Formats: sequence, structure tokens, C-alpha cells
Amino acid sequence: MGKKINLGKMERVPLRKAWEHEASDFTPWLAQEENLAVLAEAIGLSELELVATEHPIGDFKLDILCTDGDDQVIIENQLAETDHRHLGQLLAYAAGAGARKVIWVSERVRPEHAAALAFLNEHTTEDLVFFGVQVELWRIGGSPLAPKFEVVVKPDDWSRNNRQSVEAAKHYSPTKQLQLRFWTGLVQALSKQAPAIRPHRPGLHHWLSHSIGKSGFSLQAVVNTRDQWICVQIWISREDAKEQYAALQNSQAQIEQELGFNLDWQKMPDARACRIASYQHDVALEDESRWPEYFSWLVPRIVTMDRVFRPLIKALP
Repeated sequence: MGKKINLGKMERVPLRKAWEHEASDFTPWLAQEENLAVLAEAIGLSELELVATEHPIGDFKLDILCTDGDDQVIIENQLAETDHRHLGQLLAYAAGAGARKVIWVSERVRPEHAAALAFLNEHTTEDLVFFGVQVELWRIGGSPLAPKFEVVVKPDDWSRNNRQSVEAAKHYSPTKQLQLRFWTGLVQALSKQAPAIRPHRPGLHHWLSHSIGKSGFSLQAVVNTRDQWICVQIWISREDAKEQYAALQNSQAQIEQELGFNLDWQKMPDARACRIASYQHDVALEDESRWPEYFSWLVPRIVTMDRVFRPLIKALP
């Protein structure tokens, strides 16, 4: 006979065993950096950075306002199951905050509200997405309570990308269609080779971006079909972009040594934004047989620049 193993029994615990009040207990806990990071990972975002709690929207207050580095994200949280009142608040807050991502966190997402969020994901624009997330509390024996986020509703990226491809074929130029296919291929390459990198959904643009630790900064892959180059760049678009750029450039030698390659530092004095980029030239995007070659250059550049720049950007004032 094998050795007997004593296993504990997992027990689900009501949320109010840990948080008595939503506004004074649950919201401050959820807004902590480490808990927002766990929530972001659960729903597939690279990060969630807190902007404010109890953020005023007209005469009302939104529980949590965040950014994912590029877009406004709102979070409405409940210690009970979802209800119609909070669904209405969620839509009003999304409009008032100009949010692109809406997250509803509760003890239980009722089927009617899960269907409503799925309906919104299906019928709103591609830039607005809704998530329904249940938070659970578990313990084993006398262990500390352990929270778990369970995503009940999320956008169907596959169907949205499919619809976008169809629309592109109908209404957009061959170059835009080519760019969309190229970014879709790059996202697939990243998911296999660097799953920690979570770019935004591929679009009909000449760039593909993901956030990198602070609002107003993004790490982007860019393609220029006219001049035949691709690049990976840090794009700084904040009001104080020049000051942030200068702070990074003070460490240029150290940054390039750690990267293992040189960068093109572009202050762009006639624009608000700044760019820090690495280029590859002689790129023929129309030749799709060469795309694996381009992905093999882009993916390691993206990974390395994310690794080196992310802590530096987060540390900036």
C-alpha cells in the first residue's frame, strides 16, 4: 500500500468575512498595486495602474479609475451579486470617464448581467470592451483567506478580429489590410515565444503597441511600407514628454549596454511626443514569405526593450 497523504479541504468563504464594507474595505484592498496586478493578469491585460478611487463622475463616485498605459479603465466593485443599479452605474461611469475598458467585479455575476455584458461586447465598437469578474475567497483548514479572480465575461477577440478583417476587406486599402494581417501574425508569434508580452488588439494602423509601466508611455512595433523599415520604439506622449525623455537619455550609455544594441534617440523638438527606437531597414512587407524573418527580429527586440525600459519608466517621477 502507498503512503497515506493527508490533504486539506478547500472551503469557500463569503466575501464579508474579509471585507465588511465595499467603499471603506473592499475598494481600498482592490486598488492596491499587487491586487490590481493579479486582476490584470486574470483578464489578460499587461498592467493596471491606479489613477484614483472614489473618482467623481458628475454627482456620483466611480469606485476605481485606472489606466492600462494607454486607455482609461474603470472598475466597479460589489461585495454582493450584480444588480441592475450597478449595471446602469457602470454605463454612466464609462461614458463619464471616457473609458475603453470596463471591469465589473462582484461576488457573483448573475446570468442576466453576464448576458448583458456579452451583448455589449458583441455590439459596441471594437475600442470598448467589458469584463465581468467574480472574486472568490478560499481557505484550507485554518489557513489565511486566499482571494481568486474568476473571469465570467470577456470580449471575444477572435470574433472581433474576424469582423474587423471582413470590414477591412470591404472598406480599407490593401496596405491597411496588409498591416492588419502582419500585426495578427506578430501577436501570434508573441503568444508562442513571449507570452508575458500582451500587446493591444491588432488594428488597421502602422503600429502595434502595449503598455510599459506608466501612463503616456508605450512600447510599439512600427512598420513603414513606403520607406521599407520596421522598428521597435518607446513612444512618450505625455504633457511632460520632453522632461521624461531627458531623464531616460541621461542613462543612454547604461541602457544601450544592457540592451546589447544602439538606439536612435529622437527628441522631436517640433512635436509634443518623443521616440526612442531600434530600426531594421530593407523590409518588403508585401513579401509575406519574409514575415517569419521580421517576426524573428521584432520579438526579441520587444522582449529586451520591455525588460530594460519597464523598471526605468516605472521609476520616473
